[in-house]
Amino acid sequence: MRKLIRTVLLVDLLRGLWVTLRNQHPKHIYTEQYPAQRPKVAERFRGAPRLNINPDTGETLCIGCNLCALACPENLIVVGTERDPKTNRKVLTTFTYDTSRCMFCGLCEDACPVDALELTQDFELASYTREGQIWDRQMLEEGPRPTQYKS
Repeated sequence: MRKLIRTVLLVDLLRGLWVTLRNQHPKHIYTEQYPAQRPKVAERFRGAPRLNINPDTGETLCIGCNLCALACPENLIVVGTERDPKTNRKVLTTFTYDTSRCMFCGLCEDACPVDALELTQDFELASYTREGQIWDRQMLEEGPRPTQYKS
């Protein structure tokens, strides 16, 4: 009988509403001013990928070993190389990375023996097309360019 009265009078609903209203006081509300003030991300956050370049020579550090592509569980990295006939070394020709399918697990970063590939702290990866999510070598070397908003 007691349960029926509680159900008819909606006691549990009123208790829930009271908790909500009690916490709606302006002193409890926190709003981030996102575009104007960028939020701090965790130290171990993995965001946009980047191909590191050698500051002395200006060339990419990637040696074309393809270990990042093999370590990726989503098979979204494609590395293209050619042999240089003079030095008999692999030369990186193409490098594509599909950020639309990436889980940002960091396995590609861990597999790289020369630390050429890294996942940065950048988190703004939005694009209007799917083709915009497939980054080529040039985009990976430059890194993402987040929009700077003026207040």
